[in-house]
Amino acid sequence: MSEQTMDAAVIERGPQADQADRPTKQAEQEAGRGRRVFDGTLNVFSHAFLVVWGLLTALPLLWVVLSSFKDDAEILGDPWGLPSALRFDNFARAWTHGHIGQYFVNTGIVLVGSLTLTMLLGATAAYALARYKFVGSRLVYFVFVGGMMFPVVLAFVPLFKIVGGVGLRDTLPGLMLIYTAYSLPFTVFFLTAFFRTLPDAVAEAAYIDGCGPFRTFFRVMLPMAKPGLISVGIFNFLGHWNQYLLPVVLITSDEKQVLAQGLANLAISEGYRGDYSRLFAGLTLAMLPVLVVYAVFQRQVQSGLTAGQMK
Repeated sequence: MSEQTMDAAVIERGPQADQADRPTKQAEQEAGRGRRVFDGTLNVFSHAFLVVWGLLTALPLLWVVLSSFKDDAEILGDPWGLPSALRFDNFARAWTHGHIGQYFVNTGIVLVGSLTLTMLLGATAAYALARYKFVGSRLVYFVFVGGMMFPVVLAFVPLFKIVGGVGLRDTLPGLMLIYTAYSLPFTVFFLTAFFRTLPDAVAEAAYIDGCGPFRTFFRVMLPMAKPGLISVGIFNFLGHWNQYLLPVVLITSDEKQVLAQGLANLAISEGYRGDYSRLFAGLTLAMLPVLVVYAVFQRQVQSGLTAGQMK
């Protein structure tokens, strides 16, 4: 079509055609404004919900921390007020007389052993399931995934008998092994998806350079999976730190109890004695490691959770 013909076609449309197009443009503009209003309203409600949720989560923690610096009279007389002085002796009494120090040591020993075993076994199993295809690999993967749906309360009686039969009942190594067994399904599930997002070209280049399977895994692929390892490690840390039911079943002696058991015993004993300041100090000491770990590794946790969505 020549330029003269196109100009003639535009002239033939005239103002009536432009007027016919105006309702369509107005409808599109009104629809766009409606979407913007809806999106703005949704953002307001979502931000308001997050603010309320944040307050519901943070205010009880702040109240516990403030109460740990009060004496018993202030806790009972003015529970919502600020402490008149910072009484650090509450923490000293909780650490020594409340046996929080011993509970911390026991929990630290169990955590170091269980997290080391969980991350080592979970990472190797996840890497094998993600990178190697063998007969029954999908079955093994779904067995691990199925372990996430098994409630721990159903295994109390068998665990009590099996652990006692091998001489690991009321021992910290026995608790490490049980923690590891119950953390492996989630660890394998999480890291398998993460290892699948890593580029195959890097592993192939390592093989060309002469690296074997073990060296490729430990020297090349494992450092690349650092965000995922940190994320699942923190989840396991929180689960092991807050575990209460398994220690109650497997640990019977007072000197081998972990922190969750110790806090429960402290709450019962101090509730009868009326020493609430020592109780709040013990709760604050138990919260501090969790808050510090999350504050230090917050960025790594976020990057690890989103890395599996980007390849």
